[in-house]
Amino acid sequence: MHRPYRPEDEAACLAIFTSNMPDLFPPQERAEFAEFLKTMTDPYFVIEDGEHLVACGGVFLRGDGHAAGLSWGMVERSRHRHGYGRALLQIRLDWLRMHAPEVQAITIDTSQHSAPFFAHMGFETQQVELDYYAPGLDRHVMQLLLVRSLG
Repeated sequence: MHRPYRPEDEAACLAIFTSNMPDLFPPQERAEFAEFLKTMTDPYFVIEDGEHLVACGGVFLRGDGHAAGLSWGMVERSRHRHGYGRALLQIRLDWLRMHAPEVQAITIDTSQHSAPFFAHMGFETQQVELDYYAPGLDRHVMQLLLVRSLG
C-alpha cells in the first residue's frame, strides 16, 4: 500500500536512508535528507508493507512544467529486489501523468549502483561524474522521455 508522506513517517524514512549507507548514500547526506523531510513542499510518497515503511520517494516539477525530477527515492536495504523500487517509480510516474500531463521528460540524479535499475526502466544516462557524492560513489544524471500519443 502506498500513501502520501506524513510528518510522523520521518523516523522510518531516516531509518530507510540509514539502511542504505554507505553504499547508496554517503553518511554526510543524512542531515540533508532530514532537512528535506522537514521542509519539502512537493509530493512525497511512502510504501507500507503491513505497518512497516519499506520505501519512500518524491517528485517535483522543473522550470516551465514540461520537465520533472524524482527526489530522494529509496527502498529499505533488506527489501531490495522485491519489487518495491519498481512500485515506487510507478507511483511517481502515475502521479505525474495525473497531475502534470504536460511533463515530457523526467530527470534523476543517482549513483552507479541504482543506474542499472533506472536504465532497465527506460532512463538513459546523460552524464556521469566520478566521485561526485563521495569517493567511489559516482553521479549518473539520467532522463526518461515520456511518449505522448497524438490525437
